[in-house]
Amino acid sequence: MSSVPERARRRGEPMTATERRASVSLASIFALRMLGLFLILPVFAVHARGMPGGESAALVGLALGMYGLTQAALQLPFGAASDRFGRKPVIVAGLVLFAAGSFLAAAADTVLGVAVGRGVQGAGAISAAVSALVADSTRDSQRTKAMAMIGVSIGVTFALSLVLGPMLYVGVGLAGLFVLTGVLALAAILVTLYVVPPAPRLAPPERRTAFAQVLLEGDLLRLNLGIFALHAVQMAMFVVVPGWLVERAGLPLVEHWKLYLAVVTLSFVVMLPPLMMAERRGRMRVVFLVSVALLAGSQALFALQPSGLVPMAVLLFVFFTGFNVLEASLPSLVSRLAPVDAKGTALGVYNTTQSLGLFAGGAAGGWVLQRWGAVSVFALATALLVVWLAVAAGQRRWPSGGSTHGAPAPGETARSGSA
Repeated sequence: MSSVPERARRRGEPMTATERRASVSLASIFALRMLGLFLILPVFAVHARGMPGGESAALVGLALGMYGLTQAALQLPFGAASDRFGRKPVIVAGLVLFAAGSFLAAAADTVLGVAVGRGVQGAGAISAAVSALVADSTRDSQRTKAMAMIGVSIGVTFALSLVLGPMLYVGVGLAGLFVLTGVLALAAILVTLYVVPPAPRLAPPERRTAFAQVLLEGDLLRLNLGIFALHAVQMAMFVVVPGWLVERAGLPLVEHWKLYLAVVTLSFVVMLPPLMMAERRGRMRVVFLVSVALLAGSQALFALQPSGLVPMAVLLFVFFTGFNVLEASLPSLVSRLAPVDAKGTALGVYNTTQSLGLFAGGAAGGWVLQRWGAVSVFALATALLVVWLAVAAGQRRWPSGGSTHGAPAPGETARSGSA
């Protein structure tokens, strides 16, 4: 049985070359796929006004969030298939589906056609399989680092998409953006086959944690609510913000990338020191809750209908600062708090709720915008974030100096010495 100091020493060890290769390559697969999903966010709401069906904000929101629905429906089945048929074959199959959906959306000339293509994209639901392969390929002492790489890659990819989307849109149009997403998916297949190292064969655990225990454990439920809220707000916000930047800030669509580049870069500079301090000093609870509060505050101030470039830039900076901290820390927290033998299951549930948030945010954001206006979109986002803040404040276990403290995860007591 390993002592607490021994486990802490192991957490301080560096990754092996194979662990680094697996973590970086799998994070890049996440990044390539998410870049394809996010590239249209900063331009689609404006572009869709010139397409059949673009007069319906509800349909535009549905098109933005549709991939989240199909991804949520298939996330757990893909994860289970990866347990049976192997991680890499399932990841490749999912990327093929994603590429097919991208090319289908590129050929669409209506908003409904784009929604169908986005649905096929989402059907390639590989997040749980990729997360499970990360868990297979890393020691428990290094898994948090690997999951943090994935969280950071998603945050960086989202930021890049906001900068690159408007720039690329000027040159290749919406269809060209979708073709590019298909090409990125094909590139991710090559990374999967030729760069990701084969996972070691793992011995089955003596006793498995029941799925219901993972699904209903209190702290994991709080984190799952968090990722749902984070991505729901993200999608709902971008049903409104691109149009507001044109109408209320006087910034042409082709110039949006300059604003996004400035605020996103600054937000990364600001968020890294507190995130690193929180990890070293066991202050994750404070940084986490402050980040959720920043998101809620930004949405509440957006609901006041700011006018002018500077106020909107400040609010976007506040939003991205909180968003980037949470996007980087949430998957790491899930992997750290989940039972050792059920990390793949816990991450499958996490990725499913993330996908549901993406769909719900896009669909609800468009519907609310059409029915009650933009202010109501931000009011709804604020209310959801306030609920998340209250729920997160009740979390019992937080990382402390590389470990967790508080109540044990389901099944953890029986295996606490097996780290």
